[in-house]
Amino acid sequence: MAGPRNARRGNAAEDYWPGFVDALATLLLVVVFLLSLFIAAQFTLGRALSNRDAELARLNTRLTDLADMLALEQGKNKSAQERIALLLVTLEQKNKDMEALQATLAATQDSSAGLQSALDEEKEISQKARDEIAALSAQIAALNQQLARLNAALETAEALDKKQKTQIVNLGKRLNAALAQKVSELARYKSEFFGRLLEVLGDREGIHVVGDRFVFETDILFASGSAELNPAGRESLAQIAAAIIDVSQEIPADIDWVIRVDGHTDSIPIRSGYASNWELSAARAISVVKFFVRAGVPPKRLVAAGFGEFHPIDRGRSAAALARNRRIELKMDSR
Repeated sequence: MAGPRNARRGNAAEDYWPGFVDALATLLLVVVFLLSLFIAAQFTLGRALSNRDAELARLNTRLTDLADMLALEQGKNKSAQERIALLLVTLEQKNKDMEALQATLAATQDSSAGLQSALDEEKEISQKARDEIAALSAQIAALNQQLARLNAALETAEALDKKQKTQIVNLGKRLNAALAQKVSELARYKSEFFGRLLEVLGDREGIHVVGDRFVFETDILFASGSAELNPAGRESLAQIAAAIIDVSQEIPADIDWVIRVDGHTDSIPIRSGYASNWELSAARAISVVKFFVRAGVPPKRLVAAGFGEFHPIDRGRSAAALARNRRIELKMDSR
């Protein structure tokens, strides 16, 4: 009895093993399949990630290019933004006007009659606006015509001004030539006057020539601190007056000349009679001029000037230097 029972157990064990092997094979196939799916998924995911990185790099490059373009456009659009800002201000004003109109329209929407009245009023306003625009256009046209006339007048005035400037230049040249001629003629008479005075005065003491001037030391004409001519001074000046009269008769009337009488003092302050050396020098020059007038020299040919101590010919402080600075100078000159 035991033998058949053991045989059945052995057969049963042999029946289980092929099934177990089949199950393991199936399980192995499933694992291999899952590994294949995992590898395929990993490959697909890797490609997707690689493509995504490439796309991100391309997008970054594109963003960089766009940023550069945006920077350029921002520089170019600055003026446009300013214009936009101006337009926005205008638009804001228009919006305010529009809001006011909308408020008016909203108020008139309560009744059709009111709306019609408002519409008629708007039409009337528009017509007035068109009339005003037409009037302004006419005024602008008139102003343009006036501007054209003014431009024509300006061109004419500029041409006339240019012509006048040319004439003025020519007149200036002729005047300079005439003045040069008169100066030349006056120089000739000045030379003659100079020669006459040299003949009259000779080598008198206290009288000498400095450049184109005759210089009289005032000590031979006036007492110290006085502007009254002494007899010796009047005698010397009488001869000079006669020479002036002789020369004046030869000078043509169209030459405007004068004898300039300049008074000078030394630097020692005056203590009596006059407030300053300036006044004393002027008084002495006037005394000489008055003497010449009494002698017959035409007053319009004489000029008196006082220089005080401010134009010395000798900077020394000796008695001789001070005496040289106290002087009367005579010079023929143009007026």
